[in-house]
Amino acid sequence: MTDRGTEALRTTPESLEIGPSAMRWTGQELVIEVDEVSSLPLISRMRGRITLRPHAITGVELPLTHDGAHVWRPFAPVSDIEVALEAPGWRWRGHGYFDANFGTRSLEQDFRDWTWGRYPTAQGATCFYDATRRDGTRLEAAIAFSPEGAAQAVPAPPRTSFKRSLWALRRDTRADPGTRPRQVKPMLDAPFYNRALVETQIDGELTRGVHEALDLDRYANPLIKAMLAVRVPRRARWRG
Repeated sequence: MTDRGTEALRTTPESLEIGPSAMRWTGQELVIEVDEVSSLPLISRMRGRITLRPHAITGVELPLTHDGAHVWRPFAPVSDIEVALEAPGWRWRGHGYFDANFGTRSLEQDFRDWTWGRYPTAQGATCFYDATRRDGTRLEAAIAFSPEGAAQAVPAPPRTSFKRSLWALRRDTRADPGTRPRQVKPMLDAPFYNRALVETQIDGELTRGVHEALDLDRYANPLIKAMLAVRVPRRARWRG
């Protein structure tokens, strides 16, 4: 992630360019060109291409609050992905997805925390979205997606806790009774956010998928926000 000024932004109906990085839709593929330099303390360059080939594009939108101020949009929940970055071990193909969140208010204004997971299944993929809102109500969504893009609300197995993150962030996801999820591979550890490859069991099927846990109380802490500002490089000017 790099914060850039408006001079770095270029858009068309089929593309989004921010500085040296870009996303382009060809009609069949989403091609992401990455060319970035990380911040302190580990300064390194990330450069390469990520190609996403959706099995289908959905029209699904899930309101996360009662007034629709926050929306989850699973554009391509069942996809094939090819990663080719200029670094040892960062070339592979596999099962992927593309989604986004949109909102008109800050996340910490409306949520205390949430967990999210997307797990490949024999029928496509299943996503779980569990959130605690500031007004005390809860979001508990379980949606199964077919390879053709059809979406259906399905019964969710129980919420099941598993080992806390490196920063002691509480984590849980859905799992069949009597089974316990486990982290297979860490992806991102921060004081307020964790992303990992997690193994769980859904309707008798053992599956591994991307899981995230977000603590908005921690994120709202001014000290945490100051740390985040240090970790995200800022490039006010850009000349392409």
